[in-house]
Amino acid sequence: MEHVTKWKAIRDQAIIATGTAVYIPQSIYQPYTEADRVRYIEKADLKEPIIFKSTHPDQWGIALEDAIRANMKDLLDKYDNMLENCGPSVSIRLQWPGYRAWTKQIPTMDFKSPKGPITRAKLAKNIANCVKRFIEEKEKERMEMEADRRWKVGTRHIRMEDLILVSLHNISKGSWQPQLRLRTPLSEIQLRRLQAQAPLSIAC
Repeated sequence: MEHVTKWKAIRDQAIIATGTAVYIPQSIYQPYTEADRVRYIEKADLKEPIIFKSTHPDQWGIALEDAIRANMKDLLDKYDNMLENCGPSVSIRLQWPGYRAWTKQIPTMDFKSPKGPITRAKLAKNIANCVKRFIEEKEKERMEMEADRRWKVGTRHIRMEDLILVSLHNISKGSWQPQLRLRTPLSEIQLRRLQAQAPLSIAC
């Protein structure tokens, strides 16, 4: 499908530009029934992906930590309007490996005066808040059986601060899925996990 091809193409372009292939290996969301797949994907007018590029050509994406703090100085086209003609809200979906599919609604309008569509910068902040909420909720849950523990989320595992938002994809009518890559090497996250598990030393 075309939206899947675009997802892979943007991921590959970012890998070449940044020199890193460490993406969160999400499956791409699909409706459960064949009828819904036809209605919400094949017959839907899916929008083009939204890309979050930096002023630094070798740094695709914006760190979620910067987005949530509205530190957008390096984000290109930060004031461009986003999600126009997409209704009052859209669903942000995460298909994080090892966890059940997760979704949250975000508004497509900014209610400041004058009211208007959200900007690329505001959209990045909203997505960062979604990912933060996802991690806070899933930290309290067990991962699925047979899940790859490298992708475990939480304070001692993958945190919001470890992630970069590369792009946002319209994967079905009304649903958008962010493409995320790691800002922190997996080796550092693994060390954090091991340090958290290590017993406290007892001073003599």
